Amino acid sequence: MQKDQLLTRRRMLIAGAAALGTAGTAGLFASRTGGTPAPVTAPAAPGPQARAALNKPSAYRLRPLTGDGVPHARPRGVAVRTEPILEMPADGRTMVLTFDDGPDPRYTPAILDTLDEHGVRAMFFVCGEMAAENKELLARMADDGHIVGNHTWSHPLLIQCDRNQIRSEMVRTSDVIEDAYGERPKWFRAPYGAWNRAAFQLGAEMGMEPLAWTVDSTDWTTPGTGTVVDRVENGAAPGVVVLSHDAGGDRSQSVQALRQYLPFLLDNGYHLTVPRRHPA
Repeated sequence: MQKDQLLTRRRMLIAGAAALGTAGTAGLFASRTGGTPAPVTAPAAPGPQARAALNKPSAYRLRPLTGDGVPHARPRGVAVRTEPILEMPADGRTMVLTFDDGPDPRYTPAILDTLDEHGVRAMFFVCGEMAAENKELLARMADDGHIVGNHTWSHPLLIQCDRNQIRSEMVRTSDVIEDAYGERPKWFRAPYGAWNRAAFQLGAEMGMEPLAWTVDSTDWTTPGTGTVVDRVENGAAPGVVVLSHDAGGDRSQSVQALRQYLPFLLDNGYHLTVPRRHPA
């Protein structure tokens, strides 16, 4: 699919998400500071053509980062929520950085390099069709201590999908993540931030908690590196979950912005890490 067609599809789906919504959805994404509904996240572009040769993930051993499961163990069920988690416990000025829609070999490695340089762990909500083509990047995420979450297979608007379609999108993605990352995901995020009852129920059945965000970096609109940096730095606060992207379009601004705001956050005493347990 050509780039202009992808952009048109992206705009149409975002508009559809805003128009259709779900019962009570607007209230679910209120900012912890201003009470304003969070913008809808951009969709992932369909995965690039399969690369000619994929490097086989090297052998690795993953220590479970959340819950008390072991690699390749099926996750326990969790309580069915009626709204997504928007923030994390604010113990010790903790913040969580999240990246959606990848992994993308053009941008994800640079993001991983920057996180590693500063000793920071993050969460990556991956799309199955991207993960299947870039399994070595998921293996690296495991080695580096990051958490990989489920962002569906093809990034559809879930409120336009039936229950079987949603289940397929989630299960296929979890299968790829387990194969490449070492364990099934314990977190998921709805594409476009458009949740519905079936997504909450199916996610819980698969042992996954629904995570939204507190601060949208707006990098999906490619507003300029400075704007992305300002959004993150101005929104910084204990417990904040930051939404960014490592795929779904030109993410060079996301890469450059991370290199700027990450040292700022660390210098201001924020502990950037991943959750080790599900919030109550």
